[in-house]
Amino acid sequence: MPHPPFRKLLIANRGEIAIRIARAAAALGVASVAIHSQDDAASLHVRKADESHALPKSGVPAYLDAARIVALAQETGCDAVHPGYGFLAENAAFARAVAAAGITFVGPSAEALDLFGDKLKARELALRVNAPVIQGAIVRDADEARAFFAIINAPIMLKAVSGGGGRGMRAVRKADEIVGSFRARCASEAHERLRRQRALPSA
Repeated sequence: MPHPPFRKLLIANRGEIAIRIARAAAALGVASVAIHSQDDAASLHVRKADESHALPKSGVPAYLDAARIVALAQETGCDAVHPGYGFLAENAAFARAVAAAGITFVGPSAEALDLFGDKLKARELALRVNAPVIQGAIVRDADEARAFFAIINAPIMLKAVSGGGGRGMRAVRKADEIVGSFRARCASEAHERLRRQRALPSA
């Protein structure tokens, strides 16, 4: 098995995700560095890596502190960062900050993260390269959603462009479900997603 092009890996995640990454790194002969929030100091993933370091915050905010995580990777001599999934894994700004520090980001490029973070752009790309996609439409309000439902004449899925991780998604089986689904679920989840992105610390 060829050795990866890096020697030491910081795992920017926790729990089972971090444990699996640490095991894979060990199998490849790559040293691993675990990080943990103040309240995760006793977590198993901390003991599974070759070394571990505390983050200055507790809970989820600790694992979203992009600037501190990049700095810690530099301080510990890591030449790669693996984000796992969740947290900063789909954050293009984090991927760019890692690359700017001269460290390998184990994951998609920042350009790919930008593209696939926008569901409309991702769909347009799929259509351009003739990848199979299901029938769909861009709807901006409940009336447009109802019109599309009438054309399909079958259950549809409403998906907020800015929703992520399954949020902002709602199955609609009857026309009279559209208004409530569109306003209460898709619109509110998209708004919440944008709010979280604005609040996320930049690297």
